[in-house]
Amino acid sequence: MEAAVSIGPVLPRAPRIASIRPVKLGELTDGDLIERVAEGERDAFEELYRRYTRPVLGLALRRLGDRGRAEDALQDAFAAIWRSASSYDRERGQGGAWLYTVARNAIVDGARRRPEPPLEPPDAPSDESGPPERAEASWLSWRVHGALERLPDHERPVIELAYWGGLSQSEISEFLDVPLGTVKTRTRSALARLADLLEGELH
Repeated sequence: MEAAVSIGPVLPRAPRIASIRPVKLGELTDGDLIERVAEGERDAFEELYRRYTRPVLGLALRRLGDRGRAEDALQDAFAAIWRSASSYDRERGQGGAWLYTVARNAIVDGARRRPEPPLEPPDAPSDESGPPERAEASWLSWRVHGALERLPDHERPVIELAYWGGLSQSEISEFLDVPLGTVKTRTRSALARLADLLEGELH
């Protein structure tokens, strides 16, 4: 009878290494992208820019009323996002809401630094509104802006993103990462509150 020959310890079979599919930037959440921007990743910044150019430009255009100034404000907003990315904390809120806040603050600050230039009188008669109509429109716009600033922080974004950013309620839901039903509820509440604030001032 032959003695068993020892060939050393039996090693466990090495596990199969699953193929790792590279993560595409388009599949990352806004928060993931902001964290990558904080690390200086330009591709992540470009993806955020691609996602949010339209709503941020819409916010700037509605507030400033001029395409050129709005485009300047858009650049200011994303420059602020690049500079402030390291301050983002996903435990304090979703990436879209953080981005909205930074962009909005940059647009407001830019409007204060670069006040709207005075309108030049036309060289010839035109069909455009005259000084009284423009003055009235400016006054109404000022009143609406003032009323919006008095909305609660959780209601103001849904109105600004809808009416300034041109987003649908589904897009706002995705932007702010809140349920669609919550967006609808906040919209109804905000509109009712605005009506109360503006009652008697728009007539």
